[in-house]
Amino acid sequence: MAKPEAARRSFRLLPDSLLGRIVVVMAIGVISAQLLGTLLWARQLRESARAEALIAGQHIAVNAAGSIRFFRDLPPQYRPLLIEQLRTMGGTRFFVNVNKSEIPLHPVRDNTLVDAVVNVIQQELHKNLGNVQTPTVAFAWPETLQVADDGRTVQDLPESWVEATLLLHPRPAPVLVVQSEFEPGRWLFLAAPMPDPYFLDNANPLTTDRVLMQLATLATVLLLSVLLVRGLILPINRIASAANAFGSAISPEPVPETGTAELRRTARAFNDMQARIQGYLVDRERLFLGISHGLKTPIMRLKLRTELLDDETLRAEFHEDLDDLDVMVKSALQSLKDTDIHENVMPVRLDTLLERLARRPIHPDAHIECDLALIVVLGKPLALERAFSNLLDNAVLYGKRVQLRLSRMGARALIEVRDFGPGIPPSSMSVAFEPNVRLSHGQQQNRAGSGLGLGIARNIFQAHQGEIRLHNHAEGGLVVTVMLPAVDDASA
Repeated sequence: MAKPEAARRSFRLLPDSLLGRIVVVMAIGVISAQLLGTLLWARQLRESARAEALIAGQHIAVNAAGSIRFFRDLPPQYRPLLIEQLRTMGGTRFFVNVNKSEIPLHPVRDNTLVDAVVNVIQQELHKNLGNVQTPTVAFAWPETLQVADDGRTVQDLPESWVEATLLLHPRPAPVLVVQSEFEPGRWLFLAAPMPDPYFLDNANPLTTDRVLMQLATLATVLLLSVLLVRGLILPINRIASAANAFGSAISPEPVPETGTAELRRTARAFNDMQARIQGYLVDRERLFLGISHGLKTPIMRLKLRTELLDDETLRAEFHEDLDDLDVMVKSALQSLKDTDIHENVMPVRLDTLLERLARRPIHPDAHIECDLALIVVLGKPLALERAFSNLLDNAVLYGKRVQLRLSRMGARALIEVRDFGPGIPPSSMSVAFEPNVRLSHGQQQNRAGSGLGLGIARNIFQAHQGEIRLHNHAEGGLVVTVMLPAVDDASA
């Protein structure tokens, strides 16, 4: 039981529209794929960058060890000359200086790749220099790097000395600094960037530029998905609108057969179905009208023949049966005419319409109380007039006193017709709208009725995208509630 409930809860979290659901699913799918791919790519890039940096560190450690051994074995009087020659003419990858003490640095900290490279270089130096004091190794940024014991920094050195060794363009790179005391009071200072100066960039693959590129890719995919899905949903919405219009008895228009092959086939099938149903309705209407009109003549002939009967009791019974049959035929014709009023849809002021109907002379003892707000609906004026007329006639007939209220509830017009009559038994509520169904109190109040008023009203309201409900008031009487779509234009 937990799984179906969880599934229902997950579906409730999704948007209600097809477009929203597809966009959400596409977004989750693209983000998941990008996230997984980026994580795998970042992990591979970090491992590759680490391996390359460690190998480069081993090579630069070998070079540094060779430089330390060379300066240690070089006679002291030649050291300044050699350093000057290296600075002016080159010959080594390091910036070289000899200081009286170790230079304090501001090393790069809290970086696992830097720590791993430093450890590898220290191990390689120890292996190549033997029991000699192991040099200190660190990475530092060139902007604040001090290179001499007199306080000089990289910025104080001639540009030709550091242009190709310490200062890189267009942006600086961390500098590897190795300091070794090759004899008492003499510290050899070696500084150089790594073979790949920007090796730290690969240790952090998720840079701002790369994240922005991933977001741009995601936005592009979602935009194309939205455009594609909207193009696919538009024909579906057209079919839904056409089906709604057809079911509301509004003159239907054929659905354009556009879109993909599946959508064109669906639209073609809907148009064929709509045409067939429309043909069936026309044939039914013609048959119904033919039968109803055809029954009038034999009924009239039977009435004339009953006049020739000598038995008055029998003649009265025949007349009563023929009158009932005549009422049924007339009611059927009236029902067909009232529910199929052919007129154009236009804005209708409900308050004006209801006020006019309430002022009609319905019953001498009728008293209708009106509370009407200004509300406009789109509909067929004559059809709406017929429907509300049926409701008011029934209310006055069974309750004499009637309360008519028109108000707005959100985007809908709310019409309430309350009478002060006996109401309807709850067991009869479901059949009150059925044709030719008359309840016991209705037969006592109006023997000439046909039981079609509520059914006709419901059909008309449903054709206008509305609904009608019945319920008994707590203080007595029946309340008929009608809801119709309202429009904002109150100038009609």
